[in-house]
Amino acid sequence: MNTVTFFTSVQDQLEFIEGRIREQAGDEHHPDLHSALDHLLAAGGKRIRPTLGLLVGNMLGAPEEKLITLGAAVELLHTATLVHDDLIDGSLLRRGMPTLNARWSPAATVLTGDFLFARAAKLAAETDYLPLMKLFADTLATIVSGELTQLFSARGMINRQNYYQRIYAKTASLFEMSALAASMIATEDGDIRDSMKAFGYEVGMAFQIMDDILDFTGDQSAVGKPIGSDLLNGLVTLPTIYYAEANPRDEDITSLPDGGWKDTERVQRLVDAIRQSSAIEQAMDEARQAVCRALSALEESPISPERDALENLANFIVDRKV
Repeated sequence: MNTVTFFTSVQDQLEFIEGRIREQAGDEHHPDLHSALDHLLAAGGKRIRPTLGLLVGNMLGAPEEKLITLGAAVELLHTATLVHDDLIDGSLLRRGMPTLNARWSPAATVLTGDFLFARAAKLAAETDYLPLMKLFADTLATIVSGELTQLFSARGMINRQNYYQRIYAKTASLFEMSALAASMIATEDGDIRDSMKAFGYEVGMAFQIMDDILDFTGDQSAVGKPIGSDLLNGLVTLPTIYYAEANPRDEDITSLPDGGWKDTERVQRLVDAIRQSSAIEQAMDEARQAVCRALSALEESPISPERDALENLANFIVDRKV
């Protein structure tokens, strides 16, 4: 299969999801919310989370209207987290376009993110399924808690467990929710729900590991942020952890917990060293292992075009360049 054909079967449904998202500004709300939503949607994005939910739900026979509502809720929640993330990080560009906080005041940006969270919750409630609404709220709490951990206690920390907890909270929790929630509105079968949850978790972990690898290897214009920006923000990701384990006495490594990441020249030297080491390939291997576990979780699923597409989506995670 072509690496992007997993989008094909859900293209029409994704357009319905986008329509549902645009409706959320509503005529009764502040007119600038319309322009903010238009700006955020124009920035594009892979729509990979709602695609994951659509494919799982379609494979299991979930009602289409509920799947579209769920997909809009998931993508709106994701968008809201990005609005706040960009403000927290001081990012002026995302996917090569100005962020909302590059155009608006911090107060207006925070309030817009809050509005998007509220509308995402409203959409989740429209599925009329209380356990799903609880899952949605728990996932949001996980994401926010992870952001606080990253903000207060993760800068310069070289620790695998801390890293896995951070990327679960930041990314994998929402992938996990997308797959699990889609299965919840399709079936009461606990084993199927567990396997879809596992699939979403593993794909989400692989996705973030790849993002962290691309921070070292990607093309700056394609990735939409400076190469090595994670380290410049004090965030130690998997390639750095592998490098640190192999080079524990490297002064650039030992300086990180004490604020060495604030030294641009030191960070650039470390980024170059990591790029020339085996750390990138070791991190890639770990992402591939997560994808293998995701594919194993699909083994008991119905044989169908949607299952093929989910396999294709999982493999795309480790093949992508942006």
